[in-house]
Amino acid sequence: MRDRHDRVAAMLGRRSECATLDGLVSGARAGQSQVLVVRGEAGIGKTALLDYVETRAAGCRIARLAGVEAETELAYAGLHQLCAPFLDRLDRLPTPQRIALGTAFGLTDREAPDRFLVGLAVLGLLADRAEQRPLILLIDDVHWLDRVSAQTIAFVARRLVAERIALVVSMREPSDEQDFAGLPELTINGLTEADAGRLLDSVVKGPVDPRVRDRIIAETRGNPLALLELPLAWTTAELAEGFEKSNPVPLASRIEQGFLRRLSTLPDDTRRLLIAAAAEPLGDATLLWRAAGMLGISANAAHAAETAGLITFGARVGFRHPLVRAAAYRSASPEERQEIHRALAEATVAEVDPDRRAWHRAQATLAPDEGIAVELEQSAGRAQSRGGLLAAAALLERAASLTPEPAGRAERELAASWRKRDGGALDAALGLLASVEGGPVDAMRAAEVKHLRGQILFDQRRATEAAPLLLDAARRLESLDRDLARETYLDALAAAIWGSGTDTPDATTVVAAAARVAPPPRRAGVRPVDCVLDALASRFTNGHAAAAEPLARALAAVQGIDGGAEGVGRLLWLGGNRVTAILATELWDFEAGRALAELQVRRARDAGALVQLQFAVNVLAANKLLAGEVTEAAELVEEDRMVAGITGNPPVGYAAMLLAALRGPDEQAARSIAAVRGEAWSLGQGRIVTFADYATSVLNNGLGRHDLAVPAAREVFDRDVVGGYQLMAVSELAEAASRTGDAKLVEAALERMSERASVTPTDWARGIEARLRALLGGHDEDASHRESIRHLDRAGLRMEVARGQLLYGEWLRRAGQRITAREQLRTAHDALFAMGATAFAERARRELALAGGKALRRSVETTEDLTVQEFHIARLAREGLSNAEIGTRLFLSARTVEWHLGRVFMKLGVSTRRDLRNAVLDAAQD
Repeated sequence: MRDRHDRVAAMLGRRSECATLDGLVSGARAGQSQVLVVRGEAGIGKTALLDYVETRAAGCRIARLAGVEAETELAYAGLHQLCAPFLDRLDRLPTPQRIALGTAFGLTDREAPDRFLVGLAVLGLLADRAEQRPLILLIDDVHWLDRVSAQTIAFVARRLVAERIALVVSMREPSDEQDFAGLPELTINGLTEADAGRLLDSVVKGPVDPRVRDRIIAETRGNPLALLELPLAWTTAELAEGFEKSNPVPLASRIEQGFLRRLSTLPDDTRRLLIAAAAEPLGDATLLWRAAGMLGISANAAHAAETAGLITFGARVGFRHPLVRAAAYRSASPEERQEIHRALAEATVAEVDPDRRAWHRAQATLAPDEGIAVELEQSAGRAQSRGGLLAAAALLERAASLTPEPAGRAERELAASWRKRDGGALDAALGLLASVEGGPVDAMRAAEVKHLRGQILFDQRRATEAAPLLLDAARRLESLDRDLARETYLDALAAAIWGSGTDTPDATTVVAAAARVAPPPRRAGVRPVDCVLDALASRFTNGHAAAAEPLARALAAVQGIDGGAEGVGRLLWLGGNRVTAILATELWDFEAGRALAELQVRRARDAGALVQLQFAVNVLAANKLLAGEVTEAAELVEEDRMVAGITGNPPVGYAAMLLAALRGPDEQAARSIAAVRGEAWSLGQGRIVTFADYATSVLNNGLGRHDLAVPAAREVFDRDVVGGYQLMAVSELAEAASRTGDAKLVEAALERMSERASVTPTDWARGIEARLRALLGGHDEDASHRESIRHLDRAGLRMEVARGQLLYGEWLRRAGQRITAREQLRTAHDALFAMGATAFAERARRELALAGGKALRRSVETTEDLTVQEFHIARLAREGLSNAEIGTRLFLSARTVEWHLGRVFMKLGVSTRRDLRNAVLDAAQD
């Protein structure tokens, strides 16, 4: 009877929803990936619709997973359940993916896996299985999955294109969940009044007062589960006469209360068995019955529960609805829950699943227990090693609640706060700090709390507020832990640097002066952190020339670190994550800066440290833009946005401004840069403000609007902010000033550049200096242009080389050397166009036309045929990468790459990869 009612509830009034789901399965069978997020309140029929999909997927492989609230603290727990049936094909994945996924699931013992590699491995594993027959993935209550599993599934969902896979996830509303935002959705509403009446009549067979019937229909708002369950919880008299009192509690709670009333009528052993099943989130029947035996519950206890339609027992244990599980667990007294968790802990083999055993042990007691707290702390370490920072934080927080000694409890809460911060849960980290401050008075811990608060403010882009807090923390730590004090000074200096330009007076000089007189490290000259701090402090107090040698030593120290060493981890985790790139740019060492940026990205990805990753990908993206790798930079910018969506924190966004400036000429670029600048100014992010001015000067120079480029570049020039690509604004200023006839401004720019180049005579610095000499004019103008291009080419700055050729070609045209000018301008145009710097490419095309030449490639004004994704794939295929290699680079499956390439071939009129070598690829735009 219950199954029949469930089928009625699933189908009644759901014709359009069923049609949508039928189309989804058909699409997967046809080889076109399908994704759908089913949203609705508890009991609205989400699970029943997933059941419907399963019944309609004949011939397909089904993988099903249901999120369980209790599982949220165990990293990758949900993902492991989803992938477990396919792990026999793990060896078919590329080695890096296989290692990453194996580490995440605890199958191998390696360093924390790259979260993006884990996502790509899951995508590859599922795509491989779907090659044999269509794969239908059904994930119920995704809001109750552990966070890293939910994020990984969302990552996979956004990259399904041409696989024979249908992914349907259900999510309770209302919800603050953002991981699946933007994916196709189906919102499930209540049944119509007529359909609700028919469903109610199917379950209530006795007489019902018409007013009671109308009230039930009205109050349930067409919720099928409520219509099925609430009447069963009422007595015959209540249904017939309407004696049930009005209940103002939410509908979900009322449904749960109905289940509670039904549970109360069951035999005691049956009810206890249901509680045990609710407390065992894996649905492992063997484990459940082992625990039941320890509790003295016989196998006969299952019969009454199954007869009541509340649960099914088999190889897996499944509740009829998540609210049944919730009601069963909440029906138990605290003593019953503890007894049941104790039995489940004893039934769990410690060598097989120590984390789950520790979790059950923790739930089995309310009293402090240091032994259990230690086990949870060890579980937190394992979770962190698998990249589950937030899971580690949750386990540490639970360990803290069981810690008998107040000081130890506060220490574990502080450790949990750090991990919440590193995982991007900034508000949660701040909330936990309030509890830490309620612990016993301790000078060291108080300083560490202040340190963490400052770091979180920095992460929240409030650098000007963070700097004084971090400075205070550093001063407090001087007498307690001088090494940590120096690390905190570096954090404070990093915050001051990022806030510089909007704060008055500039905090950088204050922090640098304090760092200069701080106690030395315990062991001089050992830690890169100390070298970086001393070098930057010297730069702010003594100037660039005096600091050149310390900066070089610091850069060498950072470059000499083993990528897996703890030292680099500390450096990249602290302020160094945001200032080490300054070492290279202050020394005009492009190659070193790029290598550091790549290391930062790799370390942050491996650890799942999402906040640090956002800053790191921006540094690397800016490097790639200077190298002319615009497509790769765009991918990193998108990664910043993606991580921002995952964490709920804003994008860092500065590389996106330079990308927009180079891509131009759309006015949207100017508006987006202005918008970022305004927001950064309001938050006190002086470094972003300065970068926005630099990007504005680049944009306007590209568009030939040099009169607008001058004031933007002048803003940066007058601030002289230390390090970063703001130094490149000197070149932008000279270029714009030379076109507006301001020779004095060009002279000022050249003077500053010559000062820098004399101290750090790298190819980068000498190339820009030579360019500025050429812009100033004189008898050696031709030689200076050629010298500039030669130095910049040796430095690997392809974007600057192409721009140098454009400037040289413009000068040659004005000098009447039209043939030579055409050669330079054509080379510049083709390089800029291929790189995606369309604003400068168009400027080169116009100049080439004035010189009497034509661009060999199509104009940027032509309509683009390829999408952004297709352009990236075509470019990589032309470079000789295989489908699997392209998929790894772009986080796609090999099948999706193959599908995209088919569309590329069709659009370009080619049939082989060899043909791509001669095909024209338009620069794709967002």
